[in-house]
Amino acid sequence: MILNNARSRFVSAWTRFWMKRSGLGRTGRMSTRLAALFVPAYKSRCPLARISVKGYISPSAVINHDRLAFGRHVFIGDRVVIYKAHEGGGVEIGMGSHVHNDTIIETGSGGSLAIGENTHIQPRCQFSAYKSPIFIGNGVQIAPNCAFYPYNHRMSPCEPIHRQPLTSKGGIHIGDDAWIGVGVIVLDGVRIGRGAVIGAGAVVTRDVPDEAIAAGVPAKVIGMRSSIPSEDGGKTGKEVLR
Repeated sequence: MILNNARSRFVSAWTRFWMKRSGLGRTGRMSTRLAALFVPAYKSRCPLARISVKGYISPSAVINHDRLAFGRHVFIGDRVVIYKAHEGGGVEIGMGSHVHNDTIIETGSGGSLAIGENTHIQPRCQFSAYKSPIFIGNGVQIAPNCAFYPYNHRMSPCEPIHRQPLTSKGGIHIGDDAWIGVGVIVLDGVRIGRGAVIGAGAVVTRDVPDEAIAAGVPAKVIGMRSSIPSEDGGKTGKEVLR
């Protein structure tokens, strides 16, 4: 017991010492690696982001972007890629937000990405901000394997698709406290309202109102959260979408 307590105190002191020195620079990345030495991978490392105002940037994350703005206590998970293509716009991630493993964020000409505060993006999501911006509000919950594309290819005949210019009907806007289910795809020119819920596997091609529940391919509004009984009166919104 005494040895376990001593080890626990040592690990805590070690972790806090190195997290206070973490950051995006070479020395800061090395400090993060040392801080995580005794902490299990994946979400066990989320609390490390609260130790340092610079947050936790996984040593295995690939950061190739010169227009970054991170809020306090941001968490960037393992193998996340943040990439800036030619003439790409900025990436902003708000205070307390989490971007989990294997998510890819890239900005190209005309595109940018802004994520609000306390938003959680689960593993393997794709944000390809070309031609138009992507805006994600505060407190948004995005499940794994979601994709956001604020652009499209022209499809004129007699010309290979890869040679045709990108087009866009406008950016993507996700309102505060929205919930995006597993495997959702959101396309250009779409606004998903505050508190809206998008069912798993949906393809969102048109606006979804505040507090609405949408599902399907293409996604259609199938109800409103206000019509769901309270906890002591029936099903929850999560059960409706299962």
